[in-house]
Amino acid sequence: MNTRVKIEQLATGVRGLDEVLGGGIPELSFTLIVGGVGSGKTTLAHQIMFAMATPERPALYITALGESPIKILRYQQQFSFFDVAKLSTTVRYLHVGDELLKTGVEAVLTRILAEVEGTSPGFVFVDSFRELAQRSRHTEQTTLASFVERLSIHLTAWEATTFLVGECEERGGELSPIFTAADGILWLSQVVSRNSVVRKLQIVKLRGQATIPGLHTMKMSGSGVRVYPRLPNPPPSSRGLREVQPRRRTGVSGLDDMLGGGIPAGYSVMIVGPSGSGKTVLSTQFVREGIREGERCIIAVFEKRPEQYLTMLHDAHELNRQVTDGMLTMLYLRPLDLSVDETMEELAEAVRATGATRVVIDSLMGFELALAQSFREDFRESLYRMVGGLVDLGVTVMMTAELDESYTDLQLSPHEISFLTDGIILQRYVEITGQLQKIIAVVKMRGYDHQRDLRFYDVGPDGIVIGEPATDYQGLLVGRARRVSSQSGEPS
Repeated sequence: MNTRVKIEQLATGVRGLDEVLGGGIPELSFTLIVGGVGSGKTTLAHQIMFAMATPERPALYITALGESPIKILRYQQQFSFFDVAKLSTTVRYLHVGDELLKTGVEAVLTRILAEVEGTSPGFVFVDSFRELAQRSRHTEQTTLASFVERLSIHLTAWEATTFLVGECEERGGELSPIFTAADGILWLSQVVSRNSVVRKLQIVKLRGQATIPGLHTMKMSGSGVRVYPRLPNPPPSSRGLREVQPRRRTGVSGLDDMLGGGIPAGYSVMIVGPSGSGKTVLSTQFVREGIREGERCIIAVFEKRPEQYLTMLHDAHELNRQVTDGMLTMLYLRPLDLSVDETMEELAEAVRATGATRVVIDSLMGFELALAQSFREDFRESLYRMVGGLVDLGVTVMMTAELDESYTDLQLSPHEISFLTDGIILQRYVEITGQLQKIIAVVKMRGYDHQRDLRFYDVGPDGIVIGEPATDYQGLLVGRARRVSSQSGEPS
């Protein structure tokens, strides 16, 4: 055999799933859709069926004892993917509960094979094989393993792509022979942490093609199932030194000078500072400057709704006009069971739809609180993947992060996440002669030179205004400000 067999990949109709599968379901494969109670197995199977079934390649959906076709139809037709016009022509249902109860698994196999031979379906779904497994324990005539093996052989010979749907909480045990025989295994689960519930999908096995490994977030809505592919770690080259990039000016003249001309295009920058230090003001100045240069921008907010967020700003009217004109897109991402992959997908879709070149995430603390508890455990890793994904889209990213003031040690970011950004702009409060003042510094700008001065700044009606360098003081960052002689450097 000198020619490789090309296996056609069939689109599932489930958003995000084909990407996770590596292109789609292999034609003529034998795939298991398994998971716990309520994980979405039957809905996923129906969504795949209605997407794949055609008059030339109809689908046969076989039910055992779990649910009758009438009950399944009653609930599945609530989803938008359900196409009533396909019933009885392109999609047919067969209930084998009577055969299973009266005669057993052997009779079920005979009935299925007769139906397939008579109708020649292109797709066959068996829901649920759990009842077959339970029934096979009480008969010596046909075991579940032999049932699956014979069914697989016959359906492959008749050129049918087959799906077995069933409840399964643990891997292995009596179902091990089925897992071995299957060409693919889609494992669905629900993760409960405190008050949040997150559905996840894993491709445990898929012969002949490379899948995206790991657990992928899965959501269910009126449209059916949607899968959010897990973001891969960005390649080292995308996080290392880059070619010299044009600069994105921040709109704060003194700060652009400190940055050496602005933020390099395609970089990620984090503004860190305590509450009220002007992080949001600076990020919106960055957006306004981009719009002034003809760039489209996105602001993703988590703590307040867009209308509330904009009313807090001194230039709210102007920003609202930019939203109306399509130059500024506001994304509100606040559900408490949010995932990082879902957030990245929303941001990426907005970037592609608008052609935005600047993205602001305000704030990382609000983002973390909006995540389901299970996603907060690997927040640093997930954020690293998300920032890398955004940068790979060619946008310049600015993030704000709350930082508790500490004069005993110098913190540059919360959660020790400073490593994942290309640049850090630090804002601090200092006490000088009984007054609270603000200082700003550029801590980091990967691959580029920048000023290292501490500079005073104010937040006024026109935004942030950078003042003079704090060269007359020592000890500002450790809470022991002392005025020094400008000539000798000694305390005055």
